[in-house]
Amino acid sequence: MPQFLPKICLIEDDEIMGESLADRLNLEGFSFDWHRNGSEARDALRSQAYALVISDIRLPDITGDALYEELRAEHLSLPPFIFITGHGDIDTAVRLLKAGAHDYITKPFDLDELIDKINAVVAQSSSQGPAALGQSPAMRHIEAMLHRLAASDTSVLITGESGVGKERVAQALHQLTGVTKPFIAVNCGALTESLLEAELFGYEKGAFTGALRTKKGVFEQASGGTLFLDEIGDMPLSMQVKLLRALQERCIVRVGGETPIPVDIRLMCATHQVLQERVQSGDFREDLYYRINVVELRIPPLRERPDDVLPLARQFLATIAVTNKKLPLILTPAAEHALKNYRWPGNVRELKNALERASLMSDGRTISHDKLFDRPAPQLTEQQVEAGSLRDYLSECERDFIVHALDNCQWQIACCADSLGISRKNLWEKMRKLGIDKDADGSKPAP
Repeated sequence: MPQFLPKICLIEDDEIMGESLADRLNLEGFSFDWHRNGSEARDALRSQAYALVISDIRLPDITGDALYEELRAEHLSLPPFIFITGHGDIDTAVRLLKAGAHDYITKPFDLDELIDKINAVVAQSSSQGPAALGQSPAMRHIEAMLHRLAASDTSVLITGESGVGKERVAQALHQLTGVTKPFIAVNCGALTESLLEAELFGYEKGAFTGALRTKKGVFEQASGGTLFLDEIGDMPLSMQVKLLRALQERCIVRVGGETPIPVDIRLMCATHQVLQERVQSGDFREDLYYRINVVELRIPPLRERPDDVLPLARQFLATIAVTNKKLPLILTPAAEHALKNYRWPGNVRELKNALERASLMSDGRTISHDKLFDRPAPQLTEQQVEAGSLRDYLSECERDFIVHALDNCQWQIACCADSLGISRKNLWEKMRKLGIDKDADGSKPAP
């Protein structure tokens, strides 16, 4: 199983218990720090971000409950705590639950039960708060820009192909400015001109047939927060004039009304079109273009940032799991390979849809390649055929695939064999036949 889940803080002084927990966390693919005493854990919790803490109550220098209450008294933003307790400490564990701890488990316990609790916490935390936009250099640069932009009210234009996640970037920037503020999004290309004007500026009762009451437009609804105008390149020229006036004067007039209404918004716009070309063709006003494009953020298509595919997939799977009230499904090595090598013409939107479908169609805890793509395996290219015999090509593919699976399992043979659906003996034989050696191909020691 690949190591991708958020980091866990393990606090356990018993070497036997600690090694058992560490081996299982390692096997499940979790990243973790193992602290043998409360003082060491206290320093780590003050300086690092963890998704979860698993702590024994009885520690050599301080009790787990005292450590928890001490950290709470410092008003730190603490991750969920799961306490490991003996029968004599159950009253303490119950008291900790009332004080805000997440859960406890009683010795001796079933490791599978603890892993289920951990997965539930991780899935829940993955669905809350602003998630990382990606691990690729391009998306890391954009994240850094968002932190800089959050300190100002600068208008931002987000560009990129359909489905790359432009609204997701806008929401991330908005969350950095304060999640309690309103975030209102409108797709300018989905409304006719008359409907768009009413949607943007609102209307007074009786302004037109069907206007049975006064309604605020999105400018008023977003006042004090963010207004996100998606596909602004599709906005008709006559509406561009009215939008420009509203942005310049920072006030709007409802359809059928006369009273100017002040508004205070942070404007973000997005488009899949090249607005400079539309300006040159006369389909987009140049003055409006410079008004909305103080800073442009270009989101590359997913095919240009393959490093983001698997992290995004795991975020989506965690969110899907919370929605369905189930544990998150795991991608098999073959499924991961397929995701990374697919071109994703529909970008992030297509990836999310593929995972939603695969989650629905999959049985058990894993998602296999055939559940992701309802299509035959890719054909060999002429270059691949010319590179050598079919047997050589297939052997090389098999070798790369097994090395990838071993890397994901940190070169733990039992884990890798299970993920590949073969026996340990079969895996050893394949490694020997294909010349796979942990010292040459991987940095992780085999068990």
